[in-house]
Amino acid sequence: MALYYFDLRDGDVLAVDEEGMELRDMQAVQEEAARSMADAARDAVLSQSAGSFAHMSVEVRDDDGPVMRVRFSFDIDRRNA
Repeated sequence: MALYYFDLRDGDVLAVDEEGMELRDMQAVQEEAARSMADAARDAVLSQSAGSFAHMSVEVRDDDGPVMRVRFSFDIDRRNA
């Protein structure tokens, strides 16, 4: 198993993962990146106001460098009733 780091980029802000996670293969890495992105996106959408637009990504790396990037964008457009 290899050690992978899941850094979260929210716009221009990068939160660096300094602990990492041991995973068996790239499928497990992709599944963990998807879970991380889903959690981050949910939190971001809940905390944003109408008219907000954001770009987020999970940037995965191992000891040799980048291995995967998962990107997500959202735009909150509320319709008044």
